[in-house]
Amino acid sequence: MTDHTLTIAAIPGDGIGNEVLPAATRVLDRATAMAGIRIDWTWLDWGCDHFVRTGSMMPADGIARLSQHEAVFLGAVGRLDVPDHESLWGLLIPIRRAFDQYVNLRPVRQFEGVEPRVRLPEGARVDMVIVRENTEGEYSEIGGRYGRGTPREFALQENIFTRVGIERIARYAFDRAAERRGHVTSATKSNGIIHTMPFWDEVVAEISTEYPAVSLRKVLIDALAAEMVQRPHEFDVVVASNLFGDILSDLAAATVGSLGVAASANLNPERLFPSMFEPVHGSAPDISGRGIANPVAAIWSGAMMLDHLGHADIAAGILDAVTASLREPATRTADLGGTADTEQVTAAILAGLDPQ
Repeated sequence: MTDHTLTIAAIPGDGIGNEVLPAATRVLDRATAMAGIRIDWTWLDWGCDHFVRTGSMMPADGIARLSQHEAVFLGAVGRLDVPDHESLWGLLIPIRRAFDQYVNLRPVRQFEGVEPRVRLPEGARVDMVIVRENTEGEYSEIGGRYGRGTPREFALQENIFTRVGIERIARYAFDRAAERRGHVTSATKSNGIIHTMPFWDEVVAEISTEYPAVSLRKVLIDALAAEMVQRPHEFDVVVASNLFGDILSDLAAATVGSLGVAASANLNPERLFPSMFEPVHGSAPDISGRGIANPVAAIWSGAMMLDHLGHADIAAGILDAVTASLREPATRTADLGGTADTEQVTAAILAGLDPQ
């Protein structure tokens, strides 16, 4: 008997998004139905194909339409004949900013059966969370180009760091660390970036005083990138600006196997607006249409969505089924050293949801 309905907008987007998002929604439908919950999906054909047809990544009333939903579930965005800045600034960034999704949350976990891509000490495992500031920082619209096509041409790009922006992302990171192992690493470059990064360091340090049980270590981004390859198992929660967090999260995901297991959430933690959940692997045009894309990142992102919407038990059950499917090569895709295709992995995870 269904006693609750969730309203979610689904945007498959481009490339393998059209393969992994339907796979993920099947898993979410099964898991929620077992708990007496129904998902009312609104499927939207926005993305680069929409851009080629219409000149825009989404309709003019796109944000208003999304605002009628409890969450947004995105597959992937990107097409070889559409410039990346058109796809990003035409869809993802407008959604993130209109809905004040100031936290980009990216868990990184080493799953049993999946060999890490780096050498770890005996018994060590990677389990970190990257908390990326998602609405300001280096991804700013302020700037421009001068003298296009002339020898004097230049481009100017301004970074935006506000006290409220740094404070709230730092508090979110410290809250997560307090629930985990109690360690925050802050990515910085205050030796070379003279204004914004020292400001970032100062504000993060101020917020740290509110959390005496949580340790704080600031590390220059270049050294931090090296540490993440050499000692990824030592990290707990990493907090970073928009650009630094974007780069580090892909690097961290690669250490544990593949971007095919890289889930993410664009969160408005206060739930004043819808949050958006997406795998971070992109549209992968090289394998699109072949039925071999790894659906795990999309499925895990969907589990994060259910957790955010108040259904932590269902989310945990989905992640348990994902974990079980990754133990054997027969239910892993090739990017993780397996032999399964998208459908076989999805079927294994669906089977893992059934009571044993």
